[in-house]
Amino acid sequence: MRKDSRGFTLLEIMIALAIVGGLLITLLYSLNYHLGVAERHETLTVATMLAKNKLYDIEASPIADKGDFPAPYSAYRFTVAVTPSPYPGISEVLVTVANGKESVKLAEYVQKKGI
Repeated sequence: MRKDSRGFTLLEIMIALAIVGGLLITLLYSLNYHLGVAERHETLTVATMLAKNKLYDIEASPIADKGDFPAPYSAYRFTVAVTPSPYPGISEVLVTVANGKESVKLAEYVQKKGI
């Protein structure tokens, strides 16, 4: 008896599908992970730029303040803390910008007005 051997067996097809399925699951997991990392980096970049801008704005007259940023950054909140430094006539200004569980803190020393 001669067997005609055209095509694939069911076992070969099942093994090929299992390999392709494993690769797709790995690809989707990796893509999801990297999208999360990219979103976190975008949040930290925007928060850093907003903190630098806020620090620049209050450099002339440092006062403690807190609030929200206007649209399109309404999800970000800021806090400004002004504390005296060990150096006479100089204050430390700490700006914290937060969005959810991510936050950025920037500090700067500024000279008090009139000195």
